[in-house]
Amino acid sequence: MQTERISDAEFEVMNCLWQTSPLTASDIAGLVPQERQWSLQTVKTLLSRLVAKNVISHEVDGRRYLYSPLVSRSEYVSGESKRFVDRLFSGRAGPLFAHLAEREAFSEEDISDIEKLLREMKK
Repeated sequence: MQTERISDAEFEVMNCLWQTSPLTASDIAGLVPQERQWSLQTVKTLLSRLVAKNVISHEVDGRRYLYSPLVSRSEYVSGESKRFVDRLFSGRAGPLFAHLAEREAFSEEDISDIEKLLREMKK
């Protein structure tokens, strides 16, 4: 399922919901990092956008709404990863790994994890 892209701010809200749900707008406003300094209205605006993008749902609970994700974190990350590789590396993982190897110093643990993954993929 291809999910509509979400902004960095919307991603912050999604992270809150992926950790615990359902949550109210007030709950989320209390969970986002303090450096954001978001008002409750800002959180409500972001929640409205996420509902419109069909990545979260809400249910009425008295005078408040309870929000829950419709898309798991792994589903969203998978879609974003595919878009990234498609756009920048013509859909091929090899050039991505080559680029990362040239730019980053992989730790021994990173290399071990990649080797293990490749061995599992070959089975």
